[in-house]
Amino acid sequence: MKRTPFNTFKYKNTRIARYIRRNVVVLFFAIFLIVGLVVFGNQFVLRAQDSIAQGFPIQEIMPLISYNMIRDFPLIFSLSFFLAIILAVTQLYKNSEAIVMNSLGLGDKHFIVILQPLVIASFLTLLFLTTTAVPWSKQQKNIIEEENKNASEFSFIKEGEFEEFQNGEIVFYASESSTPDSKAEQNMEEIFISAKSKENSIIVLAPEAIKFTDPETNNVYLRLKNGTRYQDITSSVNKNILNFNQYNIQIISGDIQNTITQYTAIEGRKTLELFKEENPLASAELQWRFSPPISLLILSILGVLLGKASPRSGKSIGLLIGVIVFLLYNNGLLIAKNSVERGELDPIIGLWSVHLLVLILTFIFYLLSNRTFSGYLDKISAFLNKENKHA
Repeated sequence: MKRTPFNTFKYKNTRIARYIRRNVVVLFFAIFLIVGLVVFGNQFVLRAQDSIAQGFPIQEIMPLISYNMIRDFPLIFSLSFFLAIILAVTQLYKNSEAIVMNSLGLGDKHFIVILQPLVIASFLTLLFLTTTAVPWSKQQKNIIEEENKNASEFSFIKEGEFEEFQNGEIVFYASESSTPDSKAEQNMEEIFISAKSKENSIIVLAPEAIKFTDPETNNVYLRLKNGTRYQDITSSVNKNILNFNQYNIQIISGDIQNTITQYTAIEGRKTLELFKEENPLASAELQWRFSPPISLLILSILGVLLGKASPRSGKSIGLLIGVIVFLLYNNGLLIAKNSVERGELDPIIGLWSVHLLVLILTFIFYLLSNRTFSGYLDKISAFLNKENKHA
């Protein structure tokens, strides 16, 4: 049966293209919803557990979870789009719709052309996410974590419980704790503090205390009122007991507080700034940001080929292979990124080598799926034989 050229079916192919794209979009949102719920749900549980264990305030949990979601969004997006293409093409072949399309002159190349608008839109979306949104989310997440890490360990005291700080060197207890209108302050009652060092040990008792921040120096203090300070009470030599009306303990230096706003971690830097840097860390981060959009282009082609192969090999073999390929691809990129950061791999080779390898394997798979690989081998063999004869 003679195939009709592709361009003579412009109207029908427009309907076919819309049909294929609609299937891909529907499958994409279905897969994204399932994978997203699993990943984001797991993120919520883990972050909530860590936040409670580390004493993070409840109002900081949701922003951290949101920033983690933005960070993981490109990975979930790429996986969902890749699997959606595989499933959409597989369904076409299972329902014999692709066979009819092949008879009209629609092959693998035409499927790829039909998907171009979706691929381009997805490419631009990922490019924005990985170069702008994700670095911003990582920066904001780091700032929050640094604020909570460097902020007073006494800021979020669990009332009625003995708590250890600074690897057990300080034991703190407050029977009651409340936060007034100002987030920078915290009121506490019936205070017990036990501090140990190599030189001496100190115990402080006070009926009340308040945590506050000096507006001039930005230092954070714990102000104890009407209490008693016991130094080396078990010693007969250095024993010292001091009654005080007011006793300030500096919890955190204002210099440390100021460094929080000067966050310059490489993963939070703007993409344009990374182009100006000439070091392995910047090169690795820059290549890492451009990798998801590039991999999406390659995986979209591979998705069409795996979808075509699925009905022949098994019901979901293409989907399984797709997941394995995706994991290997991303792990390969991660290994290459770490190697560039450590200086073990030249940045010129870097992550580009992984993309090139997957592209070559995709091209070989395309030749095999269209049974033209042997023809290429015959041509290469004939060319080599011809060169030998001339020699």
